Amino acid sequence: MSKTVSSILTVGIVVALWLIPTPDGLSLQAWHLFAIFMGTVTGFILQPIAAGSVALIAMVLAALTGTLKFSQVLGAFSGGTVWLIVSAFILARAFIITGLGKRIAYLVMRSFGNSSLKLVYSLAISDIIIGPAIPSNSARAGGLVFPIVASLCEAFESHPGETARRIGAFLVTSVFHIDLVVSAMFMTAMVGNPVAAAMAKKILDVDITWMDWFVAASVPGIVALVAIPYVLFKVYPPEIKKTPEARDMADNVLKEMGPMSRAEKIMLVVFVMLIGLWATAQYTKLDGTLIAFMGLCILLATNVLTWNHVIKETRAWDTLVWVGSVIALSDYLNKLGFISWFAKILENQMVGVGMLTAVVLSFVIYLYSHYFFASMSAHVTAMYGALITLGVAAGAPPFISAFVVALASNICGCLTHFGTGPAPVYFGAGYVDQKTWWQLGFLVSLMHIVIWLGVGGAWWKVLGYW
Repeated sequence: MSKTVSSILTVGIVVALWLIPTPDGLSLQAWHLFAIFMGTVTGFILQPIAAGSVALIAMVLAALTGTLKFSQVLGAFSGGTVWLIVSAFILARAFIITGLGKRIAYLVMRSFGNSSLKLVYSLAISDIIIGPAIPSNSARAGGLVFPIVASLCEAFESHPGETARRIGAFLVTSVFHIDLVVSAMFMTAMVGNPVAAAMAKKILDVDITWMDWFVAASVPGIVALVAIPYVLFKVYPPEIKKTPEARDMADNVLKEMGPMSRAEKIMLVVFVMLIGLWATAQYTKLDGTLIAFMGLCILLATNVLTWNHVIKETRAWDTLVWVGSVIALSDYLNKLGFISWFAKILENQMVGVGMLTAVVLSFVIYLYSHYFFASMSAHVTAMYGALITLGVAAGAPPFISAFVVALASNICGCLTHFGTGPAPVYFGAGYVDQKTWWQLGFLVSLMHIVIWLGVGGAWWKVLGYW
């Protein structure tokens, strides 16, 4: 789709909704804000211009039309959630530039990577270790892990084409899918997760802490990390089953890296401190964003990071603008009564539908609607707020309603070769054709439904969430 057509559609959505008579039960202000919100979502999906530009235009439009006060618009940049994401991006940069993430991956590989399946599990362990510190699956899977996968394929002389099935195709698909599971396991492992938590608080008044998220996702997440590579190993097996060379390669890389540098040691201490403080925040009462800033200050004070690193982390500042706008617009849609109005409509439609059915529906609808999205963050913006009210309308606990859809907002990237940042990287390596990629993605999606709703549902029952 051309930029011109995308622009016309984006603006057209705003104009069309703006001119439609205000539905009964809503104020004109709420309806106009909804028009601007839907135009913003459309812009995020079609991308006639950059997402940050779309967000900035939307906020200025809201102020110029009197839909929101300008002070309310500026409040988009004052929330703790957006600054948690900004600081996490910068912390992730430190994790990469110090080399600590790479060292962890090769240490685990040297210990466990003596077969093709164990090799994938070793990379999964590495991803779990570094996941809480890197809120971008693109940076983690694409920037940090993919070069290791590419090196392994080269070492085993597995290239796109005739030798793809030696080991390359299996590694590429398995590592891609396990990273999405890791994204779902930690609030700080994917940029959309804190956004979802913030929206859940504003819409359902549900507090989802870092530790709440991890505990609820841990058991089904571990099951998914074990089961998905194993099933792929059976249905899409590599020709090479034993990989002793991987250990030798890891050992050689670690020798080249030498002993841990001062920067790595400091980064390790800060990382452990952050995980410990996030995990105990309910007892210490420290704000999650403040904890992230504490870690960032230590790295700056010790010169592990410089201020130049901070100002050059463009993704962090881009995220500040578009995420801030999403949270602000969602917040005022709720305050102006739009969310409660929409929830009432859903509640009327859910008469006679059990809460379990409603929760399953919200998960499945969100999951498979991702066929139409090229960004998990844009998907959160477009559908998360609406779907979390579906379960509540049928009587499901608010935490479960919010958390189930938040999980789906991570694993939905499994379906296509364009649905999340790392997908074009792994698919573009050329080891797997598009038909196979989509077939395997659909198979994995069915596993996600069984694991997260089945195993996860039982685990949440044990935790007392039901």
